[in-house]
Amino acid sequence: MTLSACIFTLIFLFSLGLFAWRMKSILAQIKLGRHTSRNNRGRDRLKTMLLVAFGQKKMFNRPLVAVLHFIFYVAFIITQIELLEVFIDGFSGSHRFFWREGFEGFYVFVISSIEVLSILTFVATLIFLARRNLLKIPRFTMAELKGWPRRDANLILGFELLLIFFIFTMNTADEADKTLRSGVGYGFALSQYLGPLFFSRVHSSETLHSIALVGWWGHLLMVFVFLNYLPYSKHLHILMAFPTTYYSNLEAKGKFSNMESVEKEVKMMLDPGADPYAAPASDTPLQRFGAKDVQDLTWKQLLDAYACTECGRCSSVCPANQTGKLLSPRKIMMDTRDRLSEVGKNKMNLEDGKSLLGDYISPEELWACTSCNACVQECPVNIDPLSIIIDLRRFLVMEESKMPTELTGMLTNIENNGAPWQFAPTDRLNWANEE
Repeated sequence: MTLSACIFTLIFLFSLGLFAWRMKSILAQIKLGRHTSRNNRGRDRLKTMLLVAFGQKKMFNRPLVAVLHFIFYVAFIITQIELLEVFIDGFSGSHRFFWREGFEGFYVFVISSIEVLSILTFVATLIFLARRNLLKIPRFTMAELKGWPRRDANLILGFELLLIFFIFTMNTADEADKTLRSGVGYGFALSQYLGPLFFSRVHSSETLHSIALVGWWGHLLMVFVFLNYLPYSKHLHILMAFPTTYYSNLEAKGKFSNMESVEKEVKMMLDPGADPYAAPASDTPLQRFGAKDVQDLTWKQLLDAYACTECGRCSSVCPANQTGKLLSPRKIMMDTRDRLSEVGKNKMNLEDGKSLLGDYISPEELWACTSCNACVQECPVNIDPLSIIIDLRRFLVMEESKMPTELTGMLTNIENNGAPWQFAPTDRLNWANEE
C-alpha cells in the first residue's frame, strides 16, 4: 500500500468513526423519548417517504426556492458517483478508476453532468447567500435565527463553494495534464475549456498533476469535514428527513392523541359497573400528564427536532406569529433540539435543574397557538410542532393548574356541567323550545 493510500485510509477511518460516535449520541438522545407506535400502514408510510423526502413534493409549494433546492439535491446525489471513484482511487492508489476503454463516452457524460450541476449549484448557493444576508425576508430575520443558526447556514453555503472550487481545480488541472501528455484531454463539458484558460502557461506535467492532487485532497477533506459537521448542524435533515417522513403522523390533521391513563379514567367514570378501587393492571409507574422536559415527549417528537431544517415555513404561515404573538413553531423545534443536545452533553443527566418548559419555551408561546395545524401542513418534511405544544400545555393545565384566566371558566364548566356553557346538562336543548 502506498503512503498516499495509507494516509487516506487513516483519515477515512478516523472521520467515519467520529461521525458514528456523534450519531450514536444523537440516537441515544432520541431514545430518551416515550414509546409511540408508528409501525402500522407500512405501504402508506413508504409512499409518504418517497413523495415527501425523496421526491421533495412539499418543497414545490414555493416553486422558485424548490427549483434551487432541487439543484442542490440532484447535485448531491449525482456527485456521489464521483465521490465513489475518489474513495476507490484513495484506497487503491489508482487514478480515475472508472476511466475504462470502451466506456470513455459514458464516463465523460457523467463527469460533465456533475460539472454542469456544480455550476448550477454555484449560482444557487450565491442566491441562497443573498436571500439570507442581503434580502430582508421576514422568516430569515426572526429572533431565533440570530447568532449560531445564521452562522451555521452561511457556513454550509461556504463549504459548498469550497467543494465546487476543489472539484474544478481537480478536473481542470487533470484535463490540462492529459492534454499535455497525450495531446487529447478527457473532453469534460466545462473543464476542457477551463483547463487551457487557467493552465495554458504551465508546461510541466508534474506541476499539473500536483495541482490536480490539491483539488483531489481538497475535495476529499471537504467531504470528511462536512460529514462530521453534519450532526452539529441543521443540515442533519439530509439524513433525518427519511425516517421523519416515514414515521409521519398519518391520522387526520386536527385529531389529537389521548393520554392512555386519562382515557382509562374517563371510561371508568362512564362505566356503571367499574370498580374504582380495583388494582391497576400493571406495575408501570404513572405517566406524567403532558410534557415538562424532553423525556416526556415521544421519540418521534425528538426525532422531529433533529430533522428540523430551520427553513421557517412553519412560522411564516403561523397566524399567531404573523399577528405579532411570541409563538414561532420553528423556535419550538429548535428549543427542543437545543435542550435535547444539552442533555446529551450532560451525559443524559436530566436532573440539572432545567427543563424544556420554562427554561426554553415559555407558557406565553404555548398559549398563543391556535391549534390550526398550518405549521404541520407547511413543513417540507412533515414535522409536527403542534404535538409538542399540546403536550406542554397539557402539563401546565393538568399538573400545575396554570392557564389563561379566559380558559378557567370554560374548563370549570366542562368539569361540572360536561360542556363549556354555564348551565346544567339537562338544559342543553332549551334553545330548541324558544320561539
